[in-house]
Amino acid sequence: MNISIIKATTEHAKEISRICSTGWRQTVEGFYSEEYQIKNIEYWYNHKRVVEDIVKVIYTHVAMVDKEVAGTIGGTITEPGVSEIFVFYVDDVYRYKGIGTELLDAFTKEHIKKGATEQYVSVQEGNELGIPFYKSRGFQQKEQKKRFWRQIPN
Repeated sequence: MNISIIKATTEHAKEISRICSTGWRQTVEGFYSEEYQIKNIEYWYNHKRVVEDIVKVIYTHVAMVDKEVAGTIGGTITEPGVSEIFVFYVDDVYRYKGIGTELLDAFTKEHIKKGATEQYVSVQEGNELGIPFYKSRGFQQKEQKKRFWRQIPN
């Protein structure tokens, strides 16, 4: 399996939308109504919104397996020294193959170059895919249950 991490472009929007919509639904299954899930996906992961967010550099990287988009990560520097992950999903076909780690590493390295020394992510309570992943990479739960933080390792 040939994995490469590249900058997200508008050409990736359709697959980013699909991966994020599916991943978010898997994350919130049993927590939110079907109606709410549909509305949330229509708002955040519609094609136009994803394209706009790629242009704004909210979606920063995609993982490519051969020529297929296998995952995406995005976020920004929210204040001096602070990196924040806004979106991070790996297609379920490609999970547990190191792709998430590669995406997080590429994202983090870019933010270190911009002066980040700490990193935050908000995770759905009960997210059994995301929480163990983040904890194993040094994130600790903050006062708010859905918020995780880590000092960025040098």
